[in-house]
Amino acid sequence: MSRSLYKGPYVDAKLLKKIAGKKAGEGDVIKTWARNSVISPEMVGFTFGVHNGRDHLDVLVAEEMVGHKLGEFSPTKKFHRHGGKMQKELEQKKKEAEITAAKAAKAA
Repeated sequence: MSRSLYKGPYVDAKLLKKIAGKKAGEGDVIKTWARNSVISPEMVGFTFGVHNGRDHLDVLVAEEMVGHKLGEFSPTKKFHRHGGKMQKELEQKKKEAEITAAKAAKAA
């Protein structure tokens, strides 16, 4: 459910205070835990370190991100992979095929 229109988008006040005196594109990362904060046009060009529960992931805010939340660009779950022994064997065969193709191309 979205936030009511008369309230406007939620932007963390501390986050706005951190970017107030800075210019976009400077090298420093602004650390934040406010994953629910909506990206506003003033944030474009800044790099935010968005906390994902374990560490801060760097998010460079682009113009297309305006209106989305910061947490959408910092995933909290890590995908390992599907499959077990069979999948590992298939990946090993694929890797060997790439190596042989590279050697053949090098020899030619």
